[in-house]
Amino acid sequence: MLTLTLLGLSIGLVANAFPTQNSGNGKNWVVIVAGSKGWHNYRHQADACHAYQIVHKNGIPDEQIVVMMYDDLATNEQNLTPGVVINRPNGTNVYKGVPKDYTRNAVTPDNFLAVLKGDSASTKQGSGKVLKSGPNDHVFVYISARGAPGLLAFPNDELYADDLLDVIIYMHKNKTYKKMVFYIDACDSGSMMTKLPDDINVYATTATNSYACYYDEKRKTYLGDWYSVNWMENSDVEDLSKETLMRQFKVVQSQTRHVMQFGNKTLANMKVKAFQGNANARPAPPMTLQPVLEPGLIPSPDVPMAILNRTYSSAVALYLNKLRSHLKGIEQLKQKMQKVVQCVTGDNRENPKILSVKMDRLQQQCYKDAVSHYKKHCFSWFFPEHEYYLRDLYTLFNLCGSGYRTDCILMTIEKVCLVEETGCGVCG
Repeated sequence: MLTLTLLGLSIGLVANAFPTQNSGNGKNWVVIVAGSKGWHNYRHQADACHAYQIVHKNGIPDEQIVVMMYDDLATNEQNLTPGVVINRPNGTNVYKGVPKDYTRNAVTPDNFLAVLKGDSASTKQGSGKVLKSGPNDHVFVYISARGAPGLLAFPNDELYADDLLDVIIYMHKNKTYKKMVFYIDACDSGSMMTKLPDDINVYATTATNSYACYYDEKRKTYLGDWYSVNWMENSDVEDLSKETLMRQFKVVQSQTRHVMQFGNKTLANMKVKAFQGNANARPAPPMTLQPVLEPGLIPSPDVPMAILNRTYSSAVALYLNKLRSHLKGIEQLKQKMQKVVQCVTGDNRENPKILSVKMDRLQQQCYKDAVSHYKKHCFSWFFPEHEYYLRDLYTLFNLCGSGYRTDCILMTIEKVCLVEETGCGVCG
């Protein structure tokens, strides 16, 4: 009797370590998001279009795929090949056939969260298509965007980590999936998943630090993001019925810095096709891709400046003025942030730490309010000349986490950015 009990326990442990590979009688659903707009951010929408081509050719029907992208590339005046979007040098057109579920101002955090919840009534401006998944279904979510600690930047708004986690928990409680996988490519994207439970059958990998790649001299922009093109090109060249999520993660990890895993890591033993394809469809034949010897990696926040640097020689006067303006803007923004810290803290000994170290302390509502206030009164990172400063939002993150009053932080931001006085005295 004891032997049978131990045998049953062993079988159960093996089953948990190697989850079932398909969704049984269920379906596979996919949500794809490009969280930016503008030609200088070409790579995010190119990533999203490429991701669609992968899941589409592997048998997931369009009615089970939701795509959110601004859709301002194919007909952009800077596009010398109208209707064509590529994701690697001399690549194929990944734009063809991509569903236009949520475009332009419909690419919002609220719509994204409503899509995940299956709440069509709460969507605005888009097609209204949402996940209709159930307890036997697999869900794959891929996001390519810009980011900062605890948030992902959408074209005109932000998605915060706690809001995303709340929806994931809602989906688990309401049994809207059997297993779910997230791939997120953005700076600080690991901070979106640090609180993801490991017992709700959700597995996530993130880029943490995002790098643009594949600069195109003709298009004068970057074609892809390094984390994204590595997982997608792996999906292109491998048999997805044999390749596992863990092997794909290892491929990306070998090429990309600071890739991370979260949640239920046993799901990584599953085949990629269990999320990026239809188990009942014929496997898509693997492609052959020529290696790109020099991907030209550049940190994502530096992309606007890198594009200016690469192209200024063709129009020296125009681009040199833009570059000077960009550098001046960066310096002004740094000075404003330093002034905010000085006024809030009273110029104490914690200033260097707040300005230079990303602390591991979070006051979510204070951080949300401070980010919103700073964007409103000081600048907006949705303009290319200001995107650099997304990387320094950790300063507000640190102020909130260090216990300074929210009202003091907000008033200081207003005084520094609107009144531009040299003194402080706001929080006295």
